[in-house]
Order: sequence, then structure tokens, then C-alpha cells
Amino acid sequence: MQVKVDKDLDSALKLLKKKLVKEGIFKEIKARKHYEKPSVKKKRKSNEAKRQKN
Repeated sequence: MQVKVDKDLDSALKLLKKKLVKEGIFKEIKARKHYEKPSVKKKRKSNEAKRQKN
């Protein structure tokens, strides 16, 4: 990501964080921090889907 000269650092960091959240990178980092058994992963994804449905 390139920052224009007229932009300050805070706005550049804000823009970077917004892009990372949009792409789901923070979720992926959190998920890969520790090993998750396949059964637990499946259950978590199912619960997330239920939460989004409601």
C-alpha cells in the first residue's frame, strides 16, 4: 500500500486497518494463532452462520 505525500500517518494506518478488516485478515490471524481441531472449527463456523442468520 502506498501512502500519498499529503496524507498523515494516522489516516494511512486507519485506511490500512479498514482494508485488512474488509479482507478478513485479522480473523485469519486470530484463527491461526492456535491449532483448532476440525470438529471444533466446524462447530464454530456453524455457530457463526446461525448468528449471522438471526
